[in-house]
Amino acid sequence: MEYSLYDFRGASLNIQIAIIFIFIAVTCTAIAYLSILTGRYRAHKREKKLAGLHPIIDNLLMEHILLNDELASNTPADQVILPIEVFRLPVFEKKWAREALIDRLIEYRNNVRGSMGEQLRNLYIQLELDKDSLRKMKSRKWDKKVQALAELSNMNMSIADVTILPLTNSRNRELRAAARHAYIKLSKNEPFKFFDVVTEPLLMWDQVELFKIISTTEHIAIPNFAQWITYSSNKSIVSFCLKLVVHYNQVSAVPAVVRLLDTKDHYLRADAINCLGKLKIEDVEEKLLHMYNSQPLNCRLEILKAIGRINSGRNVDFLRQEFLHATDFDVRKHAAKSLIRNEWAAKGLIQELIDTATAENKLILKHSMNPLIKF
Repeated sequence: MEYSLYDFRGASLNIQIAIIFIFIAVTCTAIAYLSILTGRYRAHKREKKLAGLHPIIDNLLMEHILLNDELASNTPADQVILPIEVFRLPVFEKKWAREALIDRLIEYRNNVRGSMGEQLRNLYIQLELDKDSLRKMKSRKWDKKVQALAELSNMNMSIADVTILPLTNSRNRELRAAARHAYIKLSKNEPFKFFDVVTEPLLMWDQVELFKIISTTEHIAIPNFAQWITYSSNKSIVSFCLKLVVHYNQVSAVPAVVRLLDTKDHYLRADAINCLGKLKIEDVEEKLLHMYNSQPLNCRLEILKAIGRINSGRNVDFLRQEFLHATDFDVRKHAAKSLIRNEWAAKGLIQELIDTATAENKLILKHSMNPLIKF
């Protein structure tokens, strides 16, 4: 050791630095491998414990809930006495076992409905597993909060607005999304209240997930989305509300959508035009036609699509003009599709165009006539 230390001190600076870096690299590699091995050992140990616990949980749930004759006959869950003591096993005093029980209850509840689903929820409450979830809500770790929100929302447990609303604006994207989803699912009176406080944009994936929750949650109170279309300063909220207006066919929101045609943001303007077209509002068709030439490409395309969807047959000549003389391919394509949608008023015209069109235009028309082509 003394000889090695003497050699190190006597070596040049470059060699000393190289030896130090080698030592650091070897140490970090050893620590990384040790960390991986420790993680795998813990995971293996946990899987081994769960492999022994899951059959116990499954047998209890099968015997007392899934195979319960009273619950199978749709007797209300509150009228069925649950032998809660059989679930109070010593193993469930341990934290990991209680978490495994929560996961299993959620998994079963996602696959059953009616009285059985309610009894699984009752079991969750009577075993005070909801307190475990609420404790996770107080954790400083965002992943624990996300886990708690998932558990409480799956078990349809109420959470105070003062607790969940601040999380809907969290800087952490996953926690923010989980809080928004949970709020919509759990709030009975104002499930969309968080729209008022959201400052971060709703990403497209967030919108997809929210739309799925909104459209599949039973007995959800649907408000008039015109209030956010009119007053919200968050453009992604306005855009999302326009989609919800279409989904719920909220004709009462049309005046607010029409006012949005004057917005300076051409992306929102295009979304508003899209909304009006899908709602098939004939009264707005002339306004769209009047503003057409002053619009950017995305808005002009939406106007063409809206004329096709409204299908009034009044603007066939305009569509023909755009199809024949526009230089942009997308404009001609959507003009052709809208002509086909207005076929009842342009039957002779369409045949004339097919007979006299250029090879490219003829191809566009035939493509647009395919019933499988949607827009």
